[in-house]
Amino acid sequence: METVGDGVALVRVRGSVDGWEGSAELADALTVAADGGGRRTVVDLSGVAFADSAGLHALLDGQRKHDSAGVPLVVAGPLSVKVRRLFEVTGTLGAFRFADDVAAAITE
Repeated sequence: METVGDGVALVRVRGSVDGWEGSAELADALTVAADGGGRRTVVDLSGVAFADSAGLHALLDGQRKHDSAGVPLVVAGPLSVKVRRLFEVTGTLGAFRFADDVAAAITE
């Protein structure tokens, strides 16, 4: 996780977000961001080729923590077809704020 702009926490995710290890790292980063007192968290999923239910769970849990902390969480793309499909099939597109890319998510 890095801080960019004016109090924006940026969590860059690459490769696959699946299974316990990858999703646990994402969950930890989102917890730190939610508790960090920033004005927004951006999760960059543009480099993610695949995510499964464990990755989705980490994102949903991170969203709940951000809601509780009063910190907006924005998911930045562009999303791969497989990642977008995960949100569509599970009906969770409406659970997140999305931006086309990191720059748009930071300035949103």
